[in-house]
Amino acid sequence: MIRKYYPLLLFILIFAISGCSHPATTAAPIATITEAATATEEPLALIVNGEGITLAEYQAELTRMQQADSAEGSTATPQEQHDRLITDLTEQLLLAQAATQAGYVVDDATLQARIDKLAADMGGVEKLQAWEVTYGYSEESFRNILRREMLVTWQKDRICDSVPTTADQVHARQILVQDEGNANSYYQQLQNGSDFATLAYTLDPTTGGDLGWFPKGYLTQPEVETAAFALEPGQYSTVIKSKLGYHIIFIIEREANHPLSIDARRALQQIALDEWLQSAKSAAKIEILV
Repeated sequence: MIRKYYPLLLFILIFAISGCSHPATTAAPIATITEAATATEEPLALIVNGEGITLAEYQAELTRMQQADSAEGSTATPQEQHDRLITDLTEQLLLAQAATQAGYVVDDATLQARIDKLAADMGGVEKLQAWEVTYGYSEESFRNILRREMLVTWQKDRICDSVPTTADQVHARQILVQDEGNANSYYQQLQNGSDFATLAYTLDPTTGGDLGWFPKGYLTQPEVETAAFALEPGQYSTVIKSKLGYHIIFIIEREANHPLSIDARRALQQIALDEWLQSAKSAAKIEILV
């Protein structure tokens, strides 16, 4: 997942740009940062497929991130912050490069239109400029990072939009208990002819253990999901152990092209994005210089 902790990126999420799976978040005020001017041969902190992030940008972003972490009470170590920042910048570059390769262009007019929209949303150019000063951005660095973020968002949306609106899904019910002995007891009752729904309602009077419809990749317990998709409607599983306890799964119905819920499609979009990034990283030449 692309991590969103930079004040600029959080600002963009609120007022202008939205990814396929990132809610808007407000950024806590932080101290002013002075960003070093970029020299012709300025040292680089990161190079991805020949495109670099300057040391000055890396240091400025690291300071912003550290201050944001401090405001949120994060206990991340300096090494963890470094690793998180390098990962984020690498992913941004890969997404932006893919957008460019696909033919998407953020020309000066488009960029200026976005900046004008941001200024209008903030209440005027002066307020936007004051915001840039507060968060340590020069006019040039603000424009460069905003341009990259627009490329990133376009490519993310392209990946997420490729996820279909329907998928092979099951509608399942479960019996979930914390004790293995109890789970085995319920399983034996099922083997003796007890009705699954009746037993499930004794444990969960509100929903009867109804999990609703879900596709592969949606559940947080892969053992349960694997078992569910191995069953046919009307069948139930053996006792399955997960981090939540002991499950028995019953399949109510299954459809090859059932409409995805909003949450389920978002989960599949995040999987698609994660898989794209992993593939892009595997094929990329990445040089970390800090």
